[in-house]
Amino acid sequence: MNKTKKVQLKGLTISELRDYFKSIGESAFRGEQVFNWIYNHKVTDFNEMQNLSKELRTRLDETCEIAALDFVTSENSPSTGTTKFLFKTNDDKNIESVVIPEKERSTLCISTQVGCPLDCKFCATGLMGYKRNLTPGEIVDQYFQSAKNYEDGEITNIVYMGMGEPLLNFDNTLKSIKIFTAELNKGLSRHRITVSTSGIPHKIKELAESELRIKLAFSLHSCFEDMRTKIMPINKKYSLKENIEAIKFYSKKTKTRITYEYTMLKGINDRDEDVKALVKLCSNTPSKINIIPFNSIKHMAPEGISSELEPTPLNEIHEFADKVRNKNITVMIRETQGDDIAAACGQLAVKH
Repeated sequence: MNKTKKVQLKGLTISELRDYFKSIGESAFRGEQVFNWIYNHKVTDFNEMQNLSKELRTRLDETCEIAALDFVTSENSPSTGTTKFLFKTNDDKNIESVVIPEKERSTLCISTQVGCPLDCKFCATGLMGYKRNLTPGEIVDQYFQSAKNYEDGEITNIVYMGMGEPLLNFDNTLKSIKIFTAELNKGLSRHRITVSTSGIPHKIKELAESELRIKLAFSLHSCFEDMRTKIMPINKKYSLKENIEAIKFYSKKTKTRITYEYTMLKGINDRDEDVKALVKLCSNTPSKINIIPFNSIKHMAPEGISSELEPTPLNEIHEFADKVRNKNITVMIRETQGDDIAAACGQLAVKH
């Protein structure tokens, strides 16, 4: 006889937890108490919830669970301190998350899908293929499991930039953000959360309408439709023009500055015409450019265009950045971190 599937409480918002406890004949405020235990005290055992009766704790232990992921292993970069975590879902799918240490903060790069359906030619995750969306519980549990197993300090920031396209898992991504930024959650503010997207324009607008006002990063990588389509097939469905219109709407609606992510690829997007196009684009919307050196994806044995991509030499990246800066555009060059453990930007992928 099959066991009754337990109710997953991690991933439920405050209102959902209130409703759940009312549905089982308990007072709604029990939902707030359990929210506090799960998200602020990071409790994973109902027996630790001391302000609940013993009878209720036993009942919850028999019918509910609060661990959406199993921690499998972690790998630390000896050169940069970057830590990559491997987690397993309840249906035996593997996902990765990465903590990137910086001087005044540590940023968790969080996944929203098992694999990715977009097939960006410079990204290893797309070579995994797409398995499924992650649940809200699986998204938020990456933060709690990583925080528990991260030995070098506190995780202060979250970037939805791991495996998958967050806006293709919109409802679950949105719910996870609401949990992180809830008034009762003392850990994170919206100022410390960024969603990175390859460009789903109607969902960018919907995110703007959500009133969450989190930071938005857009995976640009080329200002030219034909070139962007070559390296990012999603551009065939959602053109750069449509996305730029949505981004302008987002910036105006939320009063936030957009980050344009720009992976530098030799001979593809590092030309003088690319400089001019970037300057023109950034002149229209409050924004900054985050330049990312291309990180090898050879660990996934790429074929076709992906196997031919080469990084722009570092000295040329700096020359490119200076040309854009000279037009009063803010440009940051992201230092490669974690490439020695396949944890750098664009390298996340699980082969098995």
